Amino acid sequence: MTELDGEARARLMAWRRAERERLIQLRLRLPVEYRQQASSQIADRLDRYCRERGLLAPGRIVSGYWPLRGEPDLRPWLARLNEEGVMTVMPVVVEKGAPLRFRRWTPGCEMEKGFWNIPVPAAREEFTPEVLLGPVVGFDARRYRLGYGGGYFDRTLELLRKQGRDFHVIGIALDEARLPEFEALPHDIAFNAVITPTTLIE
Repeated sequence: MTELDGEARARLMAWRRAERERLIQLRLRLPVEYRQQASSQIADRLDRYCRERGLLAPGRIVSGYWPLRGEPDLRPWLARLNEEGVMTVMPVVVEKGAPLRFRRWTPGCEMEKGFWNIPVPAAREEFTPEVLLGPVVGFDARRYRLGYGGGYFDRTLELLRKQGRDFHVIGIALDEARLPEFEALPHDIAFNAVITPTTLIE
């Protein structure tokens, strides 16, 4: 990872903004049936990946996400984990620009509108996830993520790292989100793996 001068950084940030918008629009244009099938395929691949690595023991805490703007929907998989005794949580923005917090989510639990009107669990008790699922807008072969640009997920991973937490982070993406290798910023943290409907990258 090289240090970028002002002009190079400006070019990179402009590229990121353009790619972010292109990929989101591409995702939204995909047929609903295609996205539903992709979500099911990702859930199957994710389940195998996690079980082979012992990440889903009862009592473990797994962070999912509420799907937005055509993201893969893994809530049915999270619901199955609940039945097995795995605790599932969802990220919550409590303070603008701060790391995410995590509240327990179960199927049918009371939800409320959070930042940007994203549904979040209403119960206030917070937990620290050991497995985090990160929805990605784009990704490359080195498992670097192009997100929405707010930096919340990056700040969260950095905080967990500073706290010495043992965590495993998995990027969730459609195949269409794959990008050529791109310049990582100093705050970017490569995921342990990225899972798409057809591919596991680790």
